[in-house]
Amino acid sequence: MDIRQLTYFVAVAETRNVTQAAKKLHIAQPALSVAIKKLESQLDLTLFDRKDRRIILTPEGEVLLHHARLILQQVNDANTALKELKGLAKGEVRLGLPSMLGSYYFPEILMGFKSQYPDLKLTIVEAGTESIRRMLLSGELDLGIIHCLETPDSLETEHLLSSQMVAVVSEDNPLAQQTNLDFDTFFAQELAMFKPGYFHREFIDRFCQQHHFTPNIAFETNLLPLILKIVRRDFAITALLEMVTQHESGLVPLPFSEPVYLNIAIAWRKHGYLSLADRAFMEFMKKAR
Repeated sequence: MDIRQLTYFVAVAETRNVTQAAKKLHIAQPALSVAIKKLESQLDLTLFDRKDRRIILTPEGEVLLHHARLILQQVNDANTALKELKGLAKGEVRLGLPSMLGSYYFPEILMGFKSQYPDLKLTIVEAGTESIRRMLLSGELDLGIIHCLETPDSLETEHLLSSQMVAVVSEDNPLAQQTNLDFDTFFAQELAMFKPGYFHREFIDRFCQQHHFTPNIAFETNLLPLILKIVRRDFAITALLEMVTQHESGLVPLPFSEPVYLNIAIAWRKHGYLSLADRAFMEFMKKAR
């Protein structure tokens, strides 16, 4: 096996379509098909099940895919490290951020970092904790901001902050007169919630499962401005980090009668390579928080 063969194999495995993989790799489809057959011949294993015009990984293919991804990521890490030693790369930080933190906690940090390191590139990806974990492990992201709950062993984390999650209602909602809100009352209301995969939705789903609540989700979206407008106009209530309400008018935060604090961390691949740019960003963020 060589790197080229593994690259071809991973592309076909991920797209499950030779034509799409060939376009992605910018090679001819027949050449890709020949390369895959040659790899199977060398290994004396069938890597793909090609029945009914579908391409599905065999159990042997699944094993190779796991190792191939690790190998290709290590090669990419090595290339990045060598470029830095030669001074060929200005550097890039690929950071995954959940919507609320990206909107209310990180803007000043990101702009401050860019001011201090003007030659470094910042690529920001908005996603939920679940997606950020997956993109970190696949090498699509270098750093990610996630909820600390159930962090995979393959990720390293460092605590960033703890923030209270509160119920959020319109100023016009009768509940706005209360000082706090119990979960029975909260789950009896129509809710506007983020889709599964975001850290506060993870908490809500887990809490419902543990305490046998059935949430009345009337609106489900990953668009934070939409959730805020729905709540502000009193079509539903929601649960958000308290920091959001500190910057938004027309909303009333209500701590839960049993206070809820979420622990947020910055994460990276345990055995991945952190570039000079990544390490500079982490150090800057520690000083800024």
